[in-house]
Amino acid sequence: MKQRHLVICGAGGRDFHNFNCLYRDDPEVRVVAFTATQIPGIDDRRYPPELAGALYPEGIPIVAESALESLCAEHLISQVDFAYSDVTHAEVMHLGSRALACGADFHVAGPGATMLRASVPVIAISAVRTGCGKSQTARHVSRALAKLGLRVAVLRHPMPYGNLSAQRVQRFASLSDVDAADCTIEEREEYEPHVAAGSLLFAGVDYSAVLAAAQREADLLVWDGGNNDLPFLQPDLHIVLVDALRPDQLMTHHPGEAVLRMADLLLINKVDVATPEQTGSLADTLRDLLPHVPQVLAASPVALDHPDQVRGKRVLVVDDGPTLTHGGMPFGAGYQAVQGLPGITLVDPRASAAPEIQAVYRRYRHIGPVLPAVGYNPSQRQALQRTIDDSGAEVVVAGTPVDFARVVSVRMPVVRARYTYADAGAPTLLDHLKPFLREQGLV
Repeated sequence: MKQRHLVICGAGGRDFHNFNCLYRDDPEVRVVAFTATQIPGIDDRRYPPELAGALYPEGIPIVAESALESLCAEHLISQVDFAYSDVTHAEVMHLGSRALACGADFHVAGPGATMLRASVPVIAISAVRTGCGKSQTARHVSRALAKLGLRVAVLRHPMPYGNLSAQRVQRFASLSDVDAADCTIEEREEYEPHVAAGSLLFAGVDYSAVLAAAQREADLLVWDGGNNDLPFLQPDLHIVLVDALRPDQLMTHHPGEAVLRMADLLLINKVDVATPEQTGSLADTLRDLLPHVPQVLAASPVALDHPDQVRGKRVLVVDDGPTLTHGGMPFGAGYQAVQGLPGITLVDPRASAAPEIQAVYRRYRHIGPVLPAVGYNPSQRQALQRTIDDSGAEVVVAGTPVDFARVVSVRMPVVRARYTYADAGAPTLLDHLKPFLREQGLV
């Protein structure tokens, strides 16, 4: 039997899930390597044998995406699978062109082959781009369901940046669970707010096992998607967020356009900061594209914990890393929270950036005068701390979802700025959920 040799191009999440679903137990396929991009420091590792399965007793190497051509030549690769998210359609096909030039097929797995079916109802919350407000919406939904007496488990899109074997199934019921898992800042940004809000959260690497664990403890699952990726679970209700501030990005990025076209309910977010013309035009465009999909309007108000602590001070803003980097936003909640406050001086962190942070600014030149909360490894976290300490600021405003002072030690007060969910019209999001809950026999 002649095996097909494959490479899976990923970023430490969707790639592992697709392998587990499609190839792990297939003797006719040999996955030679995963490639990695987007996230620093996740290559030069191995997908371990205890996750890769009996056909891979030595595991599978993870290498930089730049090595794709050499992998194809050395191992006679017949197929390259694309398996990561929030990249432009052009970028996907540039990678496809590299694969085709090596003589390989270029493959994108569809949701029918990679969505898992749960034994309890699933509400999936996705978006067309990173930074649309998925997680605050997921927290709003999970809290509302819990108030109805339902046992809710939140499943978070994977972020396996550490010990993959230890991260096979992760269950977070308290902040001490998050601490014990030695999470990166990026992981904490996604996990901690759910747990702090009282939700039971699951994540990990092997989503068949994650799903099995979660549905044992829940009447209903809420999928909190990552980037603009497709859900890993088959949704019974699929809520898709679009950003009123980015109306031109509905169909520019993969797989966000596919996500949009799969929506059961469209949520137009950030209408509180968009102009009425922007919101109206976006709503009209969506009605033309998806005339039978209902729309709901939402706002993302920002609350600053202690405004009195920043007035008259030199302020450095730290904002959510993924939103600023591959999300393409120049700033986030922290910057928005201090705009218009009297008497503050905004400190530009680019002037004091440590070398590792300077590298982030060079790669993502659209970032404004804010510090991206990148902390995928201890070295980056130390670089964040040095950048802040050397900035000359008197106070940090942290617009990250995580309690920044818990993970980075700085020599000045840290004031949190937080996005929250707010309805911006009728019918509300929960009004749309009620018929679904009745259909599922949950109320």
